[in-house]
Amino acid sequence: MKPDTQGWLKEYLEFRQALHKDLTSEENRKASHPEHSLYRIIQPTGLMYGQSVGDIDLPSLHGWSEKDRMKILLAESLISSSLLFYDKPLNTPDEITKVIMKTLESIGNFYNNIFPEISTPVKTLFGRKRSPLELAEKILDKRIENTSEFNGNFWSYFFHNSLLFLDVFIFGQWIHTNADKIVSDFFRYEREELRFSIVKVIAAAAHANKEIAYEEKKLFEFFLHSTDLPADRRKESLRIFEKGIDIENIDLPSESSWILKKFFLEMAILTIWADKKVEQAEIDFIDQFCRYLGFNGEDAENSMIAIEGFVLEHWQQLEFLQNKQDYQQVSEQFIKRVSKITEKNKGRLMKEINESEEIVNLLKKARSKELSIEEKEMMRLELIYMLKTIPTFVIISLPQRFLTLPILLKILPKNIFLERV
Repeated sequence: MKPDTQGWLKEYLEFRQALHKDLTSEENRKASHPEHSLYRIIQPTGLMYGQSVGDIDLPSLHGWSEKDRMKILLAESLISSSLLFYDKPLNTPDEITKVIMKTLESIGNFYNNIFPEISTPVKTLFGRKRSPLELAEKILDKRIENTSEFNGNFWSYFFHNSLLFLDVFIFGQWIHTNADKIVSDFFRYEREELRFSIVKVIAAAAHANKEIAYEEKKLFEFFLHSTDLPADRRKESLRIFEKGIDIENIDLPSESSWILKKFFLEMAILTIWADKKVEQAEIDFIDQFCRYLGFNGEDAENSMIAIEGFVLEHWQQLEFLQNKQDYQQVSEQFIKRVSKITEKNKGRLMKEINESEEIVNLLKKARSKELSIEEKEMMRLELIYMLKTIPTFVIISLPQRFLTLPILLKILPKNIFLERV
């Protein structure tokens, strides 16, 4: 599979049949809200942060460019969104295929109507009508060509390419409408309004400690350059950034969805991360912003865990972030946050340990001799599986490579193995 050659989308769909079947299963539909499921798919990939460093479970990844990876992530996110929000059970491969083909048609219509700068004719130069698959592939190629090339700066890359998330969010609304001119005008307006809302969120977060760091000013310039806002909105954005804006004046969409609010919150957190330290005034701002969004302190904590976990899992690939955040500090903060959650769920974890024959046998053996490398890995994977039974980690993806056995033993409640019944 080569995302830079014609026919990549067809190959992707063939490779992803198992995932699409899993997304539409009755068990998955009942397990959590579709927005929670979509967040769990998108957040670990890095798409929300304009990154493509997350794991992509596809063959032939070697040699792919950043834009190749981003294109696959965007296609996967759009299709996953469509399947997760489909309002009827899909019981057969044919039913799933039919919905996916309809989704591909919607992708072409969506970008042609809402992103006129990359509109693509439905017919070739020779008059042949393109299939929905061909049109979707060509238009996704164009969309990714409009994103930023990585230039060694995490923040410019983040704020330029994280706008792809808004594509996925708006598309999730678009597919449930009849695409007439009035509807198209509305969604073009919403696209501009949401981008302007992000500008205000960044400005408010940057002013949280009453001073604008050089890094925050540069990242705002990067983001503003990427938004394609009209001249009057661009001028207003610069004024807002220079003077700041109160949270209550950000004026976010009145009926924001859970995942959109999570996106705004995590944009604010990462803006605060742009300079090298997080001050108390900035922590207070995040708490206040959470309340404004209708979230509580737990929501802020969960977003911090999600961001820290993503950064720790991909620290080597995010080497350009390393001079902004100290690995040891991020690691300690993450361990402390997750430890609080495991302590609250100690009873649940105790029950899981007692019911796991593998863990029980390994614990017995560990009392008398050193476990082998294979046994330690088995225990590590079992413990991660148990952590995933905690409701918080049903939504938040855990950084599996970062969670070594020694770190897991730090995270789990003290003496949890000694208290086994």
